[in-house]
Amino acid sequence: MVYISRKEHFNAAHRLYNPNWSDERNKEVFGPCANHNWHGHNFELIVTVKGELDPDTGFVIDLKVLGDVIKREIIEQLDHKNINLDVPFMQGKMASCEVLVMEIWKILETALQPLTEARLYQIRLIETPKNFVDYYGE
Repeated sequence: MVYISRKEHFNAAHRLYNPNWSDERNKEVFGPCANHNWHGHNFELIVTVKGELDPDTGFVIDLKVLGDVIKREIIEQLDHKNINLDVPFMQGKMASCEVLVMEIWKILETALQPLTEARLYQIRLIETPKNFVDYYGE
């Protein structure tokens, strides 16, 4: 089994806010991330797939194909957007990195399935140099 990764970037704003809580409770739990006027990040997204090598190409997956799928299905939906307001697949959901990476997984898993025998292994969403989330589809 071989694991291969593709890194992409996007810039986006979001707000961590539970509408069932008071502003005070949101500020207590989420701190400055509950700012009424949003806050932004320069995100990095690393998508790792696993699979057997194609004997004809030596590839697990053509990285151009993987990159095109990630750009079309994810980056174009998120880049320079407000995750809470502008991203259809995040409507009505908490805009945390944990929720976001799980939603990204669902989209990529569906998009990749007809294109390749390779399967998603891990998605890493890096919010800041100190904060990132790994998701394995579990």
